Formats: sequence, structure tokens, C-alpha cells
Amino acid sequence: MSPERQIENLIYRYAELIDAGELAGVADLLARARFIGPDGEVQGAGKEEVAAIYSGFTRLYADGTPLSQHVTSNVQVEVEGDTAAARSCFTVLQATEALALQPIMAGRYHDTFARDHDGWHFSSRQIIPRLYGDLSQHLLKPAM
Repeated sequence: MSPERQIENLIYRYAELIDAGELAGVADLLARARFIGPDGEVQGAGKEEVAAIYSGFTRLYADGTPLSQHVTSNVQVEVEGDTAAARSCFTVLQATEALALQPIMAGRYHDTFARDHDGWHFSSRQIIPRLYGDLSQHLLKPAM
């Protein structure tokens, strides 16, 4: 599999994990990464800090999920040796008992990756929201 496809799979795996409510899996996926806020400031780094960020913000429901669907699109990957950068768009949809199905957030991901003997991994993830809808059913506290 090409490096570009392996990196795309990491990006898509994030959406799969967060929608399944597998916050520990998200922390594992980003365990070697810096988590960067929209302003460019590092919000956390490493598995424990990433886990704390996600568990502090993400509302989970009785089924263990956030009742969301992350759609990732327009993925652009640039590989240079054992490092890579990717840009993509995201749209988060949600439906709860109190909220009809609707988009609640859209924006961009700016990611970097590195490759070592274990393969490709995230080295940073920046989430840059651009459009906000009703986040009252999704987040435990206001977005960064």
C-alpha cells in the first residue's frame, strides 16, 4: 500500500474511533502526536494528555458513542521521505433525542506524520473549526 493511502487510512481511522466513542483508541492513535488548537498553540501531547482532552470535551451517550458521524473529505497528502503532511476537511453530523440530524461543525484538519520501524503515525493534529452549529449535545464544555 502506498504511503499516501496508509496516511489516509490513519485520518479515516480517527473518524471511525471518535464516532464509536472509543476515546482510548483516539488517544492511542494520537499517542505520539502534539494536539494543536485552532490558534496554533499546543494543547497537549502524548496519550495521557490527548485522552484527557477528548474525555473532557466529548459527550458520550448510553450506547457509549457521541451519536455523531464525522465525514472527512478533500484529503491531500504530501509525502517527503519518512515525514508527511496532510490537509483535509471535516463535517460532523449529530442526531440525539433532543437534536434532529444536522451538521454541528465543519472545518479543516492539518496533520503531520512520521514513519519509523512501526510504520506511519500522527506526529501532530490541528483541528480548525470554521463553521459551528448546535454543539450543545456534543461537547461537555465550549469548544477551544
